[in-house]
Amino acid sequence: MSTRKKIYFASDFHLGSYPLEHSRERERSIIQWLDAVKVDAAELYLVGDIFDFWFEYATVVPKGYIRFLGKLAEIADLGIPITLFKGNHDMWMFDYLKEELNVQIVDNELELVLDNKLFYIHHGDGLGSGDYKYKLLKKVFRSRFCQWLFARLHPNLGIGIATRWSKHSRLSNNEDEKFLGEDKEWLIGYAKELESKQHHDFYLFGHRHLPYDVKLNPESRVVNLGEWINYYTYAVWDGETLSLEKWEKKS
Repeated sequence: MSTRKKIYFASDFHLGSYPLEHSRERERSIIQWLDAVKVDAAELYLVGDIFDFWFEYATVVPKGYIRFLGKLAEIADLGIPITLFKGNHDMWMFDYLKEELNVQIVDNELELVLDNKLFYIHHGDGLGSGDYKYKLLKKVFRSRFCQWLFARLHPNLGIGIATRWSKHSRLSNNEDEKFLGEDKEWLIGYAKELESKQHHDFYLFGHRHLPYDVKLNPESRVVNLGEWINYYTYAVWDGETLSLEKWEKKS
């Protein structure tokens, strides 16, 4: 009888973010976590911003992440399905990871039924009201024409531009994230809006970088998965219970 019954969710690894030595240390912790969960994982969902930048040229991908990608390959070879969501930092994923690792790539949201429970999963970027500047940028960056233009740049230039941009992100500046309250947390507000139209048992997001688990009503919860820079948090579904947990880093 198979012992693989748990389903794991994590997001916002931001591999490749500056400073690079911190990213390499984080990669080691992520691999330790993957080694632990592969023992009983039935499925693995990585909910966006796994890489701080990702762009697939026709014959080139960003260097690095070898140990992480190798671990994903090992997990895939064990027969454990992997689903990878596009985030706002790694939205330019095309076919490379699908072909090499047999992962499922999700552009936006995914509705998933697990053990008769309905999950709504999205990275979380561009949802809710406001933030119109980013929503416009997202449309531009996801346009085929924009992708075609960027692909015309030499990889040294294109990836160099993206790397300099990354240095100015909230991650690189280690900005402190604080819970704003249910009425001001836009992903909770978005979940409430969806819940008013259709019931979901669980809403799972990344992007916010702050782990939280909030009840919308007695039968519905919204969970933010946090990130792996300060919190090292993830969620696990065991067939009956969804729990938000923290990985204890090992030396």
